Order: sequence, then structure tokens, then C-alpha cells
Amino acid sequence: MKAFTYERAESPAAAAKAAALTRGARFIAGGTNLLDLMKLEIEQPAHLIDVGRLPMAAIAPTPEGGLTIGAAATNTAVAADAQVRARYPVLSQAILAGGSPQLRNKASVGGNLLQRTRCAYFYDTSKPCNKRQPGSGCGALEGLNRNAAIFGASTACIATHTSDMAVALAALNARVETVSPSGDARSIPVTDLHRLPGDMPHVETVLVPGELITAVTLPPPPAGGQAYRKVRDRASYAGGLASVAVAGGNLAFGMVALKPWRASQAEGALKAGASPAEAIGRELEGASPRGRNDFKIPLVARLAAAAVDEARNNKMGGRGA
Repeated sequence: MKAFTYERAESPAAAAKAAALTRGARFIAGGTNLLDLMKLEIEQPAHLIDVGRLPMAAIAPTPEGGLTIGAAATNTAVAADAQVRARYPVLSQAILAGGSPQLRNKASVGGNLLQRTRCAYFYDTSKPCNKRQPGSGCGALEGLNRNAAIFGASTACIATHTSDMAVALAALNARVETVSPSGDARSIPVTDLHRLPGDMPHVETVLVPGELITAVTLPPPPAGGQAYRKVRDRASYAGGLASVAVAGGNLAFGMVALKPWRASQAEGALKAGASPAEAIGRELEGASPRGRNDFKIPLVARLAAAAVDEARNNKMGGRGA
């Protein structure tokens, strides 16, 4: 691990300003992703700014009838919160489907959203990876790409974003609240936070240098039931192959693109009266698999249709929003 300096931020605005003024600075809270990457020397920050102790862990109702979740709240705290479990069960289910209890106890909401992608070539510094070293190529294109994206990929990157929490937040129309180095605040839809790879996969979000996530805001729950389903090779310590979040008439797919994939074509078809299978098929018409990950198309078709049916049953049984 490379040497680095460290400071504890005194406020969100001070943290953002310090990050913008210090070359090679990175924020750290739980550190569950960043520290691993530092040990592998994939990430080599010159300076760490600890935001985990800032007063950003509260979970509270909003005047509009929604919920605000501080960026420093742990995944465990969010999944266990009574308000989340009662009104946004898909979010609690998604968080519990990801990682291990040890990771959830440390991982923060902000850090979960900003975790790096899971791709064997990203983690192997002896192989080319445009995310790790822009312009070096994408080893996964003709290599081990079983877990690769089927939506929104490019010839520069076919990796996937693996956050379960982000998929549920996308289906719930959540927004990310931030503070910039100048002290200005802005609100970004979760669906707009992450960028598709294009020819610059190393630029993963729309955040400007030094911009800090301070909270996530949820609107009132959408009408209808909620459900989250995920498939992975084994029950623990394995990344997901695909996931689906349903919140009323909203659908989002996970582990199939470099960002949570809002299934707008499927949503429109469901609203027009299509069956779940027909609607999901409409969305999958735009998929672009790469051979080894062809199985994701029938997998997502079955998984998403089952999740829609489960959400509808949850509504009828009174367990949804």
C-alpha cells in the first residue's frame, strides 16, 4: 500500500473543499471497497478525508411524506430501520441481499453508491482495463465476460455496477443530495448519478471533483407492492448475476449494466396492459450479450416476471407500500 495522509472532516462543506484543493484526495467512510483497492494498488490516493464521523447518519421523514437517509448511515442501519421496512421494503430487501453482515455493518450509503465495478480485469493489474488505465483496452471484450453487461455497454467497457441498494433506489425514484467544493447543494436522480461507459469508462458518475454525497432522499412510496429478487452463483461471498427491483409500476435491473438499469420499456408495456413476461421481453429486445453472458437474457426474463408477480401479490396481501 502506498503512503498517504489523513484528516477528519469537520463538516460536509469543509470536506468537499478540502478534496478539491488536495491533489489525489479521496473520501472515506466505511472503506469496505476503497481499502481493498488500496491494498491492491488499484487505488492510490495521496490523501484520505474521513467523512464517516460527520453528522450524516440520520434517517428521518421529509415534509413531503418521503424519507431522507444520511450518506454516512450504514447499510445495516438502513435495512433495519422501521420506516424503511414498513414503507420501502424493496430497499431493505435489496440491502440484505448484498454483501455479508460484516460488510453491511461498515458500508455507508454514500460509499455503496460509489463503489467501483466488479470485473476480473479491473482487479488484475497485469491485464488491460480502460477503467483502471484509460486507453489500455478492455480485456473482458474477448475474455472472461460471463458477468458482463447486456445493456448500455461499449467497446471500451462491459463491466457491471453491482450495488443492490442502488437498484432499489432507482426503482423508488430516489435522489442523491450533494454539496460541492463551492458550498452549493444539488439534487441528482439516482438514475442519473452513474454514467454509461461510452469511450470514457473511467469517469463513472456525474459528480464533479470534490463533490460529496450528503444524503439520499426518497419520495413517498409509489402505489402498489414492492419486491426485490437476485440471482448469484452461491448464497454468500459471490457477486450477483442479475437482480430486479419492483416498486409499484417501476422496475430496475441490477448487475446488467454499468449503472442501475431503469427498465422504461417494460414499465411502459406494463402500463399499457401487457403481461409481465411480454413487458420484460420488450425491454430485453434492446439487450446486447457477448456470448458467455447470453444466459442473462432468459435469466432476467424469468427473474423480472417473478418479481412483478411477487410485488402484485404483496400489494394484495397488504405487505407493500
